[in-house]
Amino acid sequence: MNRLETKDYIVFLIYFLIVSLYGLYIYRKKRSESTGSKDYFLAEGSLTWWAIGSSLIASNISAEQFVGMSGSGFKMGLAIATYELMAALTLVIVAVFFIPVYLKNKIFTMPQFLHQRYNGTVAMIMAVFWLLLYVVVNLTSILYLGAIAVNSISGISLDACMYGMAIFAIIITLGGMKVIGFTDVIQVFFLILGGLATTYLALDLVAEHYGSSGVVNGLALLTEKAPSHFDMIFDRDNPNYIDLPGLTLLVGGMWIVNLNYWGCNQYITQRALGADLQTARNGILFAAFLKILMPVIVVLPGIAAYVLWREGAGTFQNDMLHGGEVNPDRAYPVLLALLPAGLKGLSFAALTAAVVASLAGKANSIATIFTLDVYKKVFNKDASETTLVNVGKATVVISMILAVIIAPHLGIDKKGGFQYIQEYTGFVSPGIFAMFILGFFWKKATSNAALFATIGGFLMSLLLKFLPLWVDLSFLAPIGFAVPNPASGGIYEIPFLDRMGITFVFCMIGMYIISMIENPRGERATGLEVDTTMFKTTTGFAVGSIIIIGILAAIYTVFW
Repeated sequence: MNRLETKDYIVFLIYFLIVSLYGLYIYRKKRSESTGSKDYFLAEGSLTWWAIGSSLIASNISAEQFVGMSGSGFKMGLAIATYELMAALTLVIVAVFFIPVYLKNKIFTMPQFLHQRYNGTVAMIMAVFWLLLYVVVNLTSILYLGAIAVNSISGISLDACMYGMAIFAIIITLGGMKVIGFTDVIQVFFLILGGLATTYLALDLVAEHYGSSGVVNGLALLTEKAPSHFDMIFDRDNPNYIDLPGLTLLVGGMWIVNLNYWGCNQYITQRALGADLQTARNGILFAAFLKILMPVIVVLPGIAAYVLWREGAGTFQNDMLHGGEVNPDRAYPVLLALLPAGLKGLSFAALTAAVVASLAGKANSIATIFTLDVYKKVFNKDASETTLVNVGKATVVISMILAVIIAPHLGIDKKGGFQYIQEYTGFVSPGIFAMFILGFFWKKATSNAALFATIGGFLMSLLLKFLPLWVDLSFLAPIGFAVPNPASGGIYEIPFLDRMGITFVFCMIGMYIISMIENPRGERATGLEVDTTMFKTTTGFAVGSIIIIGILAAIYTVFW
């Protein structure tokens, strides 16, 4: 069932040739225009709005969405789509308020922003931290989860999948951001086309099981047979409340997750930092529209798999088992295995595209931070542009080799990929976001306050994580700040997103107090140029933003 046929290999070969040949064409076409480091790392002035938007989505969507979010759709339903839907609104905010500050002040990396706004110590600490996080957590999880997903539908060995995708990603990354950005357009095309094919199959299977046909009937049957899986906001007695705690999704920690990821993350912002403001904003708005489409591709198949599993359709009861227990993360691979020859190859290409694009984007960000913020500032301050580009290429190869070596030993598959990434990045997200948001818009914020947010926020996150082991938090249950966690034997814990919200408030208060003591009058130069005229948008952008807000409001109104 999980083997590719000749038609599948032909489809995949077509995908591979299109991406490779187009990447080679872009590389040769653009090579003569510039060989500078900013051009290599940022594709300065080269990416169009549609390339920026496509690259944002291609870099963001990977195996943790296809496999992990579909698994969460199987387990808890449409509510997990909040990560995608709130991201669409977040992208609008980033385009309006964050990107203008970066572009006006010629910011090319996130550590550079911290150096310019605070000092070199803060910048270097965060540069090292981001390198470790990107290599040990993000790059490894993308690679390993991607290999598991591709292995599950192709039958190709796990190691071969890892090596193959790593090599493919290296080839794309060595061409620089121009090649990544423009090939991501093709990657997104295959990603969406293959993803929609799987959704179509899943909904049609549901319709067929109940003696009907067509995706419209399949969707109607989903809402009828699993109504609780279409609740966007959970009540406190829902067993999944620990993961998605009610209104926190709209007014609490979900904002920190998204604003930090989309606005303060080299991996993401890098796509827009080489463009002019209007192009960058249009690209980000395009990505926001694509984001709204993602739940259709990555969540609905999981809900469909849940209905088919519960009804005992076909071999779903057995196929969903792993180690004798139902494993929600098997939902998407099981559906892929049911695709007919040709379409399975298309979905195989879609998964590969998602993983390779994310790997390439992450590797490029690692190379950018190491080369511009560590190598140039510490090891070779007078490095030539050619040297910087070569160091960047070497960093890409080394980081990918490290990921291949480390990935199998982290137990990523046992923790659940989506939760694995969210948990470990969530320990530092509140402090980083507090440091950035006050650095943007409050001139009194000091470097010591920024260090407090970075270190103090991490320690606070650890404290809240392990506090239930020492203190019974059931007294917080009446006000909704603690709920029993089924995974830990019913111990009362503070939901993950609420912990982030509490830590963020703690960091903001700490930064305010320290800054008011050190710089009460705001006399120290911030190193940034910020004025209200930067945040004005075009009429077209405003209309697009209103449409996105209207779509989101409609979704939450219907599925509240």
